[in-house]
Amino acid sequence: MAKAKLAYVCSECGSDHTKWQGQCGACKAWNTLQEFKISTSKSASVREGYAGAAGSGINKIVKLNEVSLADLPRIGSGMAEFDRVLGGGLVPGSVTLVGGHPGAGKSTLLLQIMCYLAKEMSVLYITGEESLQQVALRAQRLNLPTDKLQMLTETNVEQIISIAKNHEPKVMVIDSIQVMHTPGVESAPGSVSQVRESAAFLTRFAKQSNTVMFLVGHVTKDGSLAGPKVLEHMIDCSIMLEGDNDNRFRTLRGIKNRFGAVNELGVFAMLETGLKEVKNPSSIFLSRSEKPVSGSSVMVVWEGTRPLLVEIQALVDDSHLGHPRRVAVGLDQNRLSMLLAVMHRHAGIHCGDQDVYVNVVGGVKVTETSADLALLMSILSSFKDRALPQDMVIFGEVGLSGEIRPVPSGQERLKEAAKHGFKRAIAPKANVPKHGIEGMQVIAVESIKEALEIL
Repeated sequence: MAKAKLAYVCSECGSDHTKWQGQCGACKAWNTLQEFKISTSKSASVREGYAGAAGSGINKIVKLNEVSLADLPRIGSGMAEFDRVLGGGLVPGSVTLVGGHPGAGKSTLLLQIMCYLAKEMSVLYITGEESLQQVALRAQRLNLPTDKLQMLTETNVEQIISIAKNHEPKVMVIDSIQVMHTPGVESAPGSVSQVRESAAFLTRFAKQSNTVMFLVGHVTKDGSLAGPKVLEHMIDCSIMLEGDNDNRFRTLRGIKNRFGAVNELGVFAMLETGLKEVKNPSSIFLSRSEKPVSGSSVMVVWEGTRPLLVEIQALVDDSHLGHPRRVAVGLDQNRLSMLLAVMHRHAGIHCGDQDVYVNVVGGVKVTETSADLALLMSILSSFKDRALPQDMVIFGEVGLSGEIRPVPSGQERLKEAAKHGFKRAIAPKANVPKHGIEGMQVIAVESIKEALEIL
């Protein structure tokens, strides 16, 4: 019997080690090395999943200007929001990892897309966690056409590839990668070694057969994708479906994309008939109260290739603790503390003895710095208990010296706000268009003190 070789793989960065140690030498993480068994009889076939991932055969050296620049063929999924996040549609030979919390709607979304694609091409949906009866009940509840969709219940990767070679599907779904296993790896499904080798086999098959591959992945408690980090390096696209179970809206965000932008955002609504596209997300996040209230302002964020209007709410209250609280939902908490210090130093507004709570309405996560000025205006509105105008939109980056810096695509943000009926805007001076915006008064500011004086 062949003797098994042992290796130790870091679950954080995917680096290999010959022996176990408390700290990974590559990423310096502690207690992340897990045992990885490789049988000598199977090692060649297992490692074959990495070598030649782009296809078999002898390659030749070509010059860069000789490479064909023809556009990659795209396959429409039937959902414009889904295609937007992927960069324009499905690419043959691509491998996409779809992650999300339990109950977010990963299986529902892919089942809807597969039923649509089955009308035009051969697709294969492989379920390893649910039975065929459970998938059929979900499809019946969603009123989906099921006469063309091919289903398979299997967790052995080698069996899946053997069946796929005979049926030659154009699109495949693996639900989920955590339950798949290969006989050549002596560990339980879901372990680092099994997830790693199973994904390598499936990726190699997708590249060689030009098949669109979707892998469903779970997430850990901190919201990151479960499994080794090397899994994210092998795939072409990684998208995350976010949303709480008590919220009917879901956001699909790209984390990695070799065929498009990674900052695109797709918005869906969870209904009784499944996930439906939201054509105008700004109308959802702007469901404000009819009467003006203090601590509320509207800003324009830039998500991928389109602007999005969101509402920022702030609550400033007297603190009864020794250390006032700073709570930020949907924003960076460290940046909140920094902006409060800037407002105190350059505008004379002292909130050191106040609890400050800020929230982005609708569950949107704002990562860009264009929300700085709107955030400070919301805090000031709550602190003074004075409502901001309902027809005003605010955006701009705030520097440490109190200056208002310009943000990308400022003119497009103003046009989007004008479409939704906003009549006034406070924006950085460098973002104000020379000819103005029809039906909107744009107020240019250069410092935080100047913006506070205008309000």
